[in-house]
Amino acid sequence: MLRFLNTKVGRLRLIGFLEGISLLLLLGIAVPRKYAFGDPSLVKMLGPVHGFFFVVFVINTLSVGIEYKWRFSEITWKVLVACMIPFGTFYIDYRILRKMD
Repeated sequence: MLRFLNTKVGRLRLIGFLEGISLLLLLGIAVPRKYAFGDPSLVKMLGPVHGFFFVVFVINTLSVGIEYKWRFSEITWKVLVACMIPFGTFYIDYRILRKMD
């Protein structure tokens, strides 16, 4: 069931999914709640979680890019930019990473 965790690309896909979900929760629920209702508690909780997944995603992207000999100008930069855009990690997973795993 969890055989995708046996490869670095599979682990990168999982981290990308978690990073994408955390970004959507942060931007879609926590930040609006903070500014609409003056309640920053969700931002304080989800911000560090998203930050952790973001850093882990970037480190793993660079690691996978080196191991798989990705050309930075063709693949690596797209994967790195994707983690800064809502739904970006899901798009990159569908267009690039899924085919490599």
